[in-house]
Amino acid sequence: MTEDPFVAHRSLLFTVAYEMLGSAADAEDVLQESWLRWAGVDHAQVRDPRSYLVRTVTRQALNRLRTLNRSREDYVGEWLPEPLLTSPDVAEDVELAESVSIAMLTVLETLAPVERAVFVLREVFDVPYAEIAEAVGRSAATVRQIARRARAHVAARQPRVRVSRAEQQAVLERFLAALRTGEIRDLMDVMAPDVVMVADGGGLAAAARVPLHGAGPVAALLSRVDRSASRTTIVWLNGAPAARIDTDGRPVTVSLVVADGRVSRIYASANPHKLTRLDEPVALAR
Repeated sequence: MTEDPFVAHRSLLFTVAYEMLGSAADAEDVLQESWLRWAGVDHAQVRDPRSYLVRTVTRQALNRLRTLNRSREDYVGEWLPEPLLTSPDVAEDVELAESVSIAMLTVLETLAPVERAVFVLREVFDVPYAEIAEAVGRSAATVRQIARRARAHVAARQPRVRVSRAEQQAVLERFLAALRTGEIRDLMDVMAPDVVMVADGGGLAAAARVPLHGAGPVAALLSRVDRSASRTTIVWLNGAPAARIDTDGRPVTVSLVVADGRVSRIYASANPHKLTRLDEPVALAR
């Protein structure tokens, strides 16, 4: 028996949905809905199952994204994507690792739903414009225009500063060492002067409700973190080295953006609803 195409491409389909939604739970729901639609078609009539399934998942994700955008307007504090535990192998595909990074997914939140779908399908998965047009219900010419607009939007908000895994991990270790001391000077030394920290507690965990700007304010906040009962572990999140900090059984994840040997952005996720997938690596693919 040959493997069902949905099963064979499941990691790809999950990645498409996750990059469009920023939520693993919602991505799983989209895959369930897409599976039901796939089960109801005559597979013998589908010439290219992979493309068909990607289009199906895209349509379902677009429907879900429009609903989520309305609900996220009422979210308490800053909204960050759900961090995923990944294997180090994800980082081997530089484009994939960049596309699923917390930094990139946060930028994608600023796109309109169709713009996000077009950007993800074209820039990450290299789907032909004609197929994207069919998935989003627009003409190929319109999709090309949307793609150009989305690329410019993302480029203006997410400059491509690529660092090696070794440098990323080295800066992360320096940051965590400074965090353990709690000394403001140590923290400021490892951060860029214009560092930005974004925290997501969702109203369920302690977190700053607006982004903090500048090494001074960020260091002052981090110096007050309770370190007495905390255990810090370096883990791979969204294709990059990151930190998991457990305090009294409550996890917090910290993902960093590194530029010029210093921390330029900090993403801290404390919302417990988004931290349920930290014990088993998630398979991502394109």
